[in-house]
Amino acid sequence: MNIRGLQTYKKYGTALLMVLIAAILTLIAASGLFRAVDLAASDAFYQSRSASDGKIVLVGIDQKALEEIGPYNQWGRDIIAMVLEALNESEDCRPAAIAVDVLYSGETNAKADAWLAEAAGQYGNVITACAAEFGSALIEDRAGDYYLDTFSITAFEEPYEALKRASSQGHINAMMDTDGILRHHLLKLSLPDGTEVPSLALEAARMYRAYHGMEPVKLPPVDARGFWYLPFCGVPGDLYESISVADLIFGEIPADYFAGKIVLIGPYAAGLQDSYLTAAEHAAPMYGVEFQANAVQALLWEDYKREAGDGIQLAALFAVLLFGLAVFRRKRLRVSTLLWAALCGGSLLLCKVMYSRGLVLHVLWIPVGVTVLYVGGIGFHYVQAALEKRRVTHTFQRYVAPEIVRELLKEDSEALELGGRLTEIAVLFVDVRGFTPMSELLKPTEVVEILNQYLTLISDCILKNGGTLDKFVGDAAMAFWGAPLPQEDYVMNAVKAASDMVEGSKELCEALLKKYGRTVSFGIGVHAGEAVVGNIGSLKRMDYTAIGDTVNTAARLEANAPGGTIYISRAVADVLGDRIRTTSLGGTVKLKGKKEGFEVLVMEEIC
Repeated sequence: MNIRGLQTYKKYGTALLMVLIAAILTLIAASGLFRAVDLAASDAFYQSRSASDGKIVLVGIDQKALEEIGPYNQWGRDIIAMVLEALNESEDCRPAAIAVDVLYSGETNAKADAWLAEAAGQYGNVITACAAEFGSALIEDRAGDYYLDTFSITAFEEPYEALKRASSQGHINAMMDTDGILRHHLLKLSLPDGTEVPSLALEAARMYRAYHGMEPVKLPPVDARGFWYLPFCGVPGDLYESISVADLIFGEIPADYFAGKIVLIGPYAAGLQDSYLTAAEHAAPMYGVEFQANAVQALLWEDYKREAGDGIQLAALFAVLLFGLAVFRRKRLRVSTLLWAALCGGSLLLCKVMYSRGLVLHVLWIPVGVTVLYVGGIGFHYVQAALEKRRVTHTFQRYVAPEIVRELLKEDSEALELGGRLTEIAVLFVDVRGFTPMSELLKPTEVVEILNQYLTLISDCILKNGGTLDKFVGDAAMAFWGAPLPQEDYVMNAVKAASDMVEGSKELCEALLKKYGRTVSFGIGVHAGEAVVGNIGSLKRMDYTAIGDTVNTAARLEANAPGGTIYISRAVADVLGDRIRTTSLGGTVKLKGKKEGFEVLVMEEIC
């Protein structure tokens, strides 16, 4: 495969991988794996408290009523009859609607039953409760085929006959979502005989509007099962004014207080077991009568919300994730962070705007998906940077000493800046004697092979002894010790490297003599002193090297050293003392640029 084909393959492979990652995250969202978390976040984000308009009054069967009237299981139906009579004291001040959130099915006490039915029918403004039970059942369709309906009404309870005739009915079914939270309201029941029964809240809202001569209630959008998303106007306790059933029976609240309003009567005590966790508040339960009040308020305000279909949201999620992948993969952390914040913040803002316009979107889908990609992108860049750093390190180590590489790759290192510092170092120069004449007699490939063997030996000796290999110049090399990192015994390390080169060249020389009939040797010079070490050059092209008289002196020593000989300066000899054995040549070796009397020594061996 040619380079262009390889690039095309890589391009399409990367695009396919991005599509696959976006698709996987989209499928995870579609699977509902994090549905409970998303719903909880949506509840916290969307549901907000708002002041009621005062048209709804709750009358509680509360702890006060239980203490003053007696245990609820001992109450007769005459108690609620007295409450209805107190509310409907006269035609002039009666409520627009009275909804009783208590199911009175079957006859119990004839006198009490008759009294309740009479009180309920006095002005035709009472709504009594009914309820259905749901389950699975085989249903016959119009074609005569049967199918299993998992949301079929299997039982239905309604008020006893006299009360049913005297009042309107509304169902009080409160059905929670799969996560145990009540956030939807069932607008109507469709009974098997085709009869439709409105919810208690819907019937109360209808009755209120009819009483005040207003337009009929505009119905909210519902799903296939008849549920609509309920925007709560308050948390538990917000709509309750602490008016007890006992207050009405004992005449503590004037009847005209309820005139023209909707009165909801229902259990408001923990022991009566009529409470639910709702979207308005996950931590505290809301009583059923409060739930009905929130539904009535939303119906009166016609503040309806419709949950957007998952299909269009999943398509949008996929597109956003694909875009995020393309950016996070290529851009730097700062740009990626800004995009992450923009996508998450923009998504939440869009959710808020659309909610105000009646559309409910998934709050977490885009922020969580984008955050996963953002964190993954950081991890990807970190791994990629680590691999690149490793690759660069390995590549650099072929040309320069590992110490230089480590110094250059340090974070916040100043090693890549132009300039240098004055440092005490030892400098070594080495040259292959007799190589140029021999190379004239050999093939170029043979010349390169021999040169590489000698230069490999040189570099191995330098690096083994902790030196910094500065450069190769043809068949010569320069190295120094004591920089970029300080070394305790840098001068000794330099002469050890020189000695290793001389010893190591003997085996190569024998092989060369046997194969070509000619041999070569090293001339080496070592000097120690101050030099400027650092990046020398321009911003576009620089070398990490050492410059100064110390470097020049080492080069002069090497230039005058015969093959197989190591010339050192008095400065090197003084530092090492009796650790090496030397022979002084005095001032007999004239070094270019040096005054008379510069002492040169031959290093014989390391003691």
